Amino acid sequence: MRRRPEIRRRAPLCPPPSGVPPLLARLYAHRGVSSLEETDLSLRHLLPVTALDGAAEGAVLLADLIEADGRILVVGDFDADGATATALALRGLRALGARQVDYLVPNRFAFGYGLTPELVQVARELRPDLILTVDNGISSVEGVAAARAAAIRVLVTDHHLPGATLPEADVLLNPNLPDNGFPSGNLAGVGVMFYLLAALRAELRARGRFGDCEAPNLAQWLDLVALGTVADVVPLDRNNRILVSQGLQRIRQGACVPGIRALAEVAGRRLGTLDAADLGFALGPRLNAAGRLEDMALGIECLLCDDPGEALRMAQELDALNRARREIEAEMKEQAEAIVAGLGARVGRDDLPHGLCLFEPGWHEGVVGIVAARIREQVHRPVIAFAETVDDPTLLKGSARSIPGVHVRDVLERVSALHPGLLGRFGGHAMAAGLSLPRDRLDDFEAAFDAAVAELARPEDLQPVVWSDGALPPEALSLETAELLRSAGPWGKDFPEPLFDGVFEVLERRIVGEKHLKLVLRDEAGRTVVDAIQFFHHEADWPEGLRRCQLAYRLSVNEWRGQRALQLMIEVARPLE
Repeated sequence: MRRRPEIRRRAPLCPPPSGVPPLLARLYAHRGVSSLEETDLSLRHLLPVTALDGAAEGAVLLADLIEADGRILVVGDFDADGATATALALRGLRALGARQVDYLVPNRFAFGYGLTPELVQVARELRPDLILTVDNGISSVEGVAAARAAAIRVLVTDHHLPGATLPEADVLLNPNLPDNGFPSGNLAGVGVMFYLLAALRAELRARGRFGDCEAPNLAQWLDLVALGTVADVVPLDRNNRILVSQGLQRIRQGACVPGIRALAEVAGRRLGTLDAADLGFALGPRLNAAGRLEDMALGIECLLCDDPGEALRMAQELDALNRARREIEAEMKEQAEAIVAGLGARVGRDDLPHGLCLFEPGWHEGVVGIVAARIREQVHRPVIAFAETVDDPTLLKGSARSIPGVHVRDVLERVSALHPGLLGRFGGHAMAAGLSLPRDRLDDFEAAFDAAVAELARPEDLQPVVWSDGALPPEALSLETAELLRSAGPWGKDFPEPLFDGVFEVLERRIVGEKHLKLVLRDEAGRTVVDAIQFFHHEADWPEGLRRCQLAYRLSVNEWRGQRALQLMIEVARPLE
């Protein structure tokens, strides 16, 4: 079933910048950074608030409500981006003078995604003057209409791709609207909220709201912006790298909300060395666990809490939920692999459908997205995993994960256009999307999805590739190089963490934790011996007696009992014997 990726080397996208170490110059050139100035991630280089269409109008609307002491209800989303955006909205609005501001986050299992008419009915009981959506709303045409019919004004802040019909909100704030002139459409939902708060502060300052007092420093909450941005896996263009870098600096200095400090503690991460990978793979999943299994309100409350002890208690609850999520995921993944094996998949053959749809009765609705991602990694195909909805077993909810080159929301748009009425609601990004579907139409959708992927994907898109930054000389296999690379981040989507390739001799190997392979390697020149690990290793890559292999690897710092040492993190292994 698994398809071993091909290792290819990156080519420079521009001339290398001068004034940086040669290795960094090579890495930056591979990522389109041509000047030393582009590596400056200070806040003065952030794209201006005035460039984001809709921010000024949203600021006026919020400023009027603050001056009128109106009620503002923030409607969030049940993932880490939505949770951080909700916490940022409440902290920021309260600091800027809003006295009556609360939040409502839909329960995934009761209401589904976004501002639905059913959620508006719940919101009406809180009697808001304004509903402010964060990380959702651009597809909530019916929900916005229901709010407006109830005489509730609506300010939509979102970053998801809009559909053919836009909601008739009072203000739409989304850098991905067709006519928005903002130079970057890559802001996460929490990034859009940060920009709105900056515009609101400017509007209130212009109205003399702060008098002789200092206006609140919004940068104090860049820790929330960094966590939500990385966890949502949006492209780290320069603007997002500035937001993440500045947030990480504050976290490392301990200048973060107690909830983030607590999440780092339960994840076993030290604040002083926290990096973007820790946000994405340690803190983010624990925050997401609340929305996947229960109610994201727990995650939001953790981020809003100012009492360190209480924040730690909630972070421990989130950690327990994450452990439960991993157990559910492991069982579902095993079942999903059996389904794929039943489709006739064989290693190295292209007999799988172009797009896979997976469903097993009893699958957990909050975990199907992770399972889709895990299977996508193995078969390098767009994958949708479905689960029955809690209150209506005749309706399936699917979570899609795609591959580079295949825009999964465009695929769903194509299916909807060719097969009217087949799909319910859907929306998302290039790499991830959600949808609903009548259960009795699953076979029809499966065929339509496969056909749409086949139409929109190129043959080369379906061949897994890992892109290497080339070889490292033996002397660069060092702790100093690993620390240099860590400091040169943040790394993430579309600004990937450096990956290298080379041939190594296997000196020792052993299994640790039942699933992971620990190795001692020597470089091909015989000059350097290094430790390495491959998580969830594939036995076929390590035949008995193997002495030489080609590896694609990252440099990492292994910290153990106060000692720090270089460790290679193996991404791909290809036996050479």
